[in-house]
Amino acid sequence: MIRLVGVHKRFFPGDNSEVYALRGIDLQVAEGDFVTLIGTNGSGKSTLLNAIAGSFFPDRGTITVAGDDVTKRPDYWRARYIARVFQNPFSGTAPDLTVAENLRLAELRGKPRHPWGGLGRSSRARYGDEVKRLEMQLEDRLDATIGTLSGGQRQALTLLMAVMADPKVLLLDEHTAALDPKSAAQVAKLTVAFVRERKLTAVMVTHSMEQALELGNRTVMMVLGSIVEDLVEQERRRLTPDDLVEKFADLRKVERLTPELREVLRAEYR
Repeated sequence: MIRLVGVHKRFFPGDNSEVYALRGIDLQVAEGDFVTLIGTNGSGKSTLLNAIAGSFFPDRGTITVAGDDVTKRPDYWRARYIARVFQNPFSGTAPDLTVAENLRLAELRGKPRHPWGGLGRSSRARYGDEVKRLEMQLEDRLDATIGTLSGGQRQALTLLMAVMADPKVLLLDEHTAALDPKSAAQVAKLTVAFVRERKLTAVMVTHSMEQALELGNRTVMMVLGSIVEDLVEQERRRLTPDDLVEKFADLRKVERLTPELREVLRAEYR
């Protein structure tokens, strides 16, 4: 479903602020996989999601989604396959529109343009059923503007909106990190349910070691723009959150190495 081969990306090349964000990424995500992606700050996690989404084009390498080479396709073209939820609960929605209006926009995403409308009794009843399952007390607030909702309510709604147009790929960029624990747990629960029911292929960035092991079927770890661990099945099940914390401690040591020693380390993972 998703395949990256030899993907490199530098930002501000030749400048003092140059960042070598992705270093020869090779990654294949099968249809139906739910990958949790972890790594220290600056390791390239969000950059990898951006590369898949089409926020920029790689300097080298190829990216394939659903059998199509999308390496040089812009993000709006890839939107026919890909939906995304960001960390900020106030991204991905129109704050001055109502809950029902936002859901209508999400339902029409990627489809031929239609005149504004479709908010009749049957649509409202359907939207009411959809938001009821979010368990966020939104079923009686279809006429409330999005800007009046709590962060947890809005993020749950954003997740629902992301999957309404039946994408093939769902990208989740720390989408529970800014929420209170109760809301984060509910959004994580909904994520698992949507991925399973809609047979989505998902990649989720997280800093939660518990989520990294409990959600999905595969855990990928990044450091310095490279993939250093790809944990599946029995190997993944044997690990505990404390084991991942120890791995993170080792990664932080690597980040303090001199540039010369870092290059030696990268060579081992090429």
